Amino acid sequence: MALIRPEPAVPTGGPPRAEGRRPPHGPAPPRRGALAGTACMETLQIGHLHAVAAAAGCTLAQPFPDHGIDWHVSHTAPGHTTDDEVTIKVQLKATYQVPPRPPGATFPFTLDNEHLVKLARTPVAVHRILVVMLVPRARDDWVHADHDRLAVRHCCYWTNLAGHPVTGRHRTTVRIPTAHVFDDHALCEIMTRVGAGGRP
Repeated sequence: MALIRPEPAVPTGGPPRAEGRRPPHGPAPPRRGALAGTACMETLQIGHLHAVAAAAGCTLAQPFPDHGIDWHVSHTAPGHTTDDEVTIKVQLKATYQVPPRPPGATFPFTLDNEHLVKLARTPVAVHRILVVMLVPRARDDWVHADHDRLAVRHCCYWTNLAGHPVTGRHRTTVRIPTAHVFDDHALCEIMTRVGAGGRP
């Protein structure tokens, strides 16, 4: 019977490993599928939206066919004055070209004018928001699972572009507020404002 020498133990006194990265002596990287990177980014952001909606107590519906708006999010609460259930439309975008924790009050994001026109329309019966997700370039860094948490990197930010002008010939750069982190608290606050007859 052959004996296999055990791997040396990882020192316990060393620096902690970076979140989302495997230790140097851990298992080999997984053999990921050949799905296009943009499709993977879209799937990641949809997962984030589902998690936020679940924590906020919202329902989700996907228009079919898609006509420029990705999702309808609805929220039912007795405090709404316009209706017991209010709905917003959500357009999702993701990018790895903006680093995490962008400095300043806003960061730039470029939209096709066709998409901007839909998001900027006013007045509307159902309000619309844009949600932009910043993701790491490497898929190895997207998700980190532990016994007490599931971390998805980096962050989603939201904005309401109602009334925003088209300034470019084919594409327009808009500014996304870094204070508008899109989580369950933000979504509940958006729905509360809309439910009171206001804007997101």
